[in-house]
Amino acid sequence: MTMRQKFVIAAIAALMAVAVIGQYWSGIYWGLLILLPIIAMGLVDMFQPHSSLRRLYPVMAHFRYLLESVRPEIQQYFVETEVNGSPIPREFRSLVYQRAKGDRDTRPFGTIFDVNRAGYEWMNHSLAAKSHGDPNIRVKIGGDQCTQPYLASPLNISAMSYGALSKNAIMALNSGAKLGGFSHNTGEGSLSPYHLEHGGDIVWQIGTGYFGCRDDAGNFNPTLFQKNSRREVVKMIEIKLSQGAKPGHGGILPAAKLTEEIARIRNVPMGQDVVSPPTHSTFSSPIELLEFIGQLRELSGGKPVGFKLCLGRRDEFFGICKAMLETQQYPDFITVDGGEGGTGAAPTEMTNSVGTPLRDGLIFVNNALIGCGLRDKIKIIASGKIFSAFHMARAIALGADTVNSARGMMLALGCIQSRSCNTDACPTGIATTNPNRVKGLVVTDKATRVANFHRETVTHLAELVAAAGLDSFEQLKPKHINRRVRGTEVKTYEQLYPVVAPGCFLNADSTPDEWRDDWNAAHTGAWG
Repeated sequence: MTMRQKFVIAAIAALMAVAVIGQYWSGIYWGLLILLPIIAMGLVDMFQPHSSLRRLYPVMAHFRYLLESVRPEIQQYFVETEVNGSPIPREFRSLVYQRAKGDRDTRPFGTIFDVNRAGYEWMNHSLAAKSHGDPNIRVKIGGDQCTQPYLASPLNISAMSYGALSKNAIMALNSGAKLGGFSHNTGEGSLSPYHLEHGGDIVWQIGTGYFGCRDDAGNFNPTLFQKNSRREVVKMIEIKLSQGAKPGHGGILPAAKLTEEIARIRNVPMGQDVVSPPTHSTFSSPIELLEFIGQLRELSGGKPVGFKLCLGRRDEFFGICKAMLETQQYPDFITVDGGEGGTGAAPTEMTNSVGTPLRDGLIFVNNALIGCGLRDKIKIIASGKIFSAFHMARAIALGADTVNSARGMMLALGCIQSRSCNTDACPTGIATTNPNRVKGLVVTDKATRVANFHRETVTHLAELVAAAGLDSFEQLKPKHINRRVRGTEVKTYEQLYPVVAPGCFLNADSTPDEWRDDWNAAHTGAWG
């Protein structure tokens, strides 16, 4: 007999006892009606074998579970300060909310950050500051091998799949992208009708499952890819090698959770688990990766094709660089995702302890391309905890050409950081497929908020650039960002993160010592 059955029997017995007693002593009827179920619960707790707390503290142990269930909300609303919240401090959550809603986003009475603590960062302004910056600047993505380059906004929506997000969330993001003139990455879950309904610019991400462009065996299907990639709204193609939230880890959608709609969107059969392997089956070496990029560029009609990765083994990235030099084939862009990236559900060890953080990965990728003489051929996109114009400026100073934001855009949609993305119980209708919750997200209202957040953030980036005396955010360099190292010691990013000499890896004598081992270990014919 299960514990639930025992509890039901005990509860029924208690209620029957209440009914009998109530016939003779009606004065305590209602008291017993409350007391006896508690006694029954206590008896069940005392004799169940699974929880020591419930056996030793019948009934009272349930109060612990109750308090534990609301601990995240108590922590967020009553305990944490404006700056020490995690994963996103309230200061930045509030900033996104205010800009998304069109509310005043100024701060009274000075900064709440401790400007004397180690790690505090700031920009240098100029006495020759400009009166205003240009918030409408665009970045051309697409090299010599691309016939349909894309003019990208400096801030775009990072990869989030339909299924991970609700259909209303996807439609609101895409409609916001259409209103604001920026791009929306599909995530590896493929193009859905909700990505296409409002006509916003699309970056179609191709993951290891090849969803939307696979055959019955799960292999890449060129015909399906060509059909979808040549849609007018699809502006770029991104091959996902790894993501910051769970690099080197695949995924599985159990058959029990597979709906006919998702099966149709992903081109997978019903009744089977949907597996995203940890690696691609179409290529297994740097050279084959570049060949696949060339194939996708041709099939898509010459659109920009690049890849996304969270930096792992440095010699493997150098292998890709060596393959570029050997084949003279190049991706149009590389998206660098930080190990601090978020997802609906990732293994704890992957979330906490695997993958290079964005800053370190961005610095390495930028230097690797510079040292190989390839930097002018490839654009770099940075992705990882971008919420403010200063976050954008910092990433651009370290080598990014544009940035993507996922959680920033989710906050603009109304996300309250409940951290229930993996439970299908998202209280704001964003990270859930529960129709009763999804309907709470009004697409037209949230689309406007997404567009507002984008516009205001890019406008403030232009203001930062103008304050530094620069004409364009492309002129931001490491020397413009300062970091307090300790006490009174302050260094610029230029001092902390020196940039290698252009082409230095092309000659063994000029390869810096700290890079030599990884460079020499790199191979073009195989990973690792």
